[in-house]
Amino acid sequence: MTAEPGCRWPVPPRDGYTVDDLFTLPGLPPHTELIDGSLVFASPQRYFHSIVIDLLVTGLRRTVPETMKIVREMTVVLDRRNGPEPDICVVRAEAVTSREQTRFAVADVLLAVEVVSPDSEARDHDTKPHKYAAAGIPHFWLVEMSGSDHHPVVRTYELDPLTKTYALTGTHRGRLKLDVPYDIDIDITAEALDAL
Repeated sequence: MTAEPGCRWPVPPRDGYTVDDLFTLPGLPPHTELIDGSLVFASPQRYFHSIVIDLLVTGLRRTVPETMKIVREMTVVLDRRNGPEPDICVVRAEAVTSREQTRFAVADVLLAVEVVSPDSEARDHDTKPHKYAAAGIPHFWLVEMSGSDHHPVVRTYELDPLTKTYALTGTHRGRLKLDVPYDIDIDITAEALDAL
């Protein structure tokens, strides 16, 4: 495939890109991520992806304590070669420093949520959870579409600090009720999606 006239694809440096490049390269598409020094471009999202993020963000914000904030689609700096963009994060409130802020340090992230899309399935199932766990994010949720009514299923994970891996703590189909990282109770039925 050739680029359109006047369009130039970025040529990666020999050792790959860094997080600094992610924020300074001109003309990158929205929601570009950095994984192992490589730029990852997002494909157009399905309606399911958008509406599930809305449902979860609304539910999380309903009971979030003042010490935490809910953010969507913001870069999390794991290290100099990795800057993924989880669909949703719960971050420490003091980490929000400006309305012009573009990223969060991994130490400020308490929960990362990925809603699986066809183009990101391998990254969401394998690459990102591994990297989030290795970087010390305490909680991770993986959200997928299920059933004939295409309702969300949320798998919740908690970090084992010794092995730096995630352990499954639950599979939620109708209601997402947890007490970590704070008290959460969200209706995740197909009807709840349709009501948005």
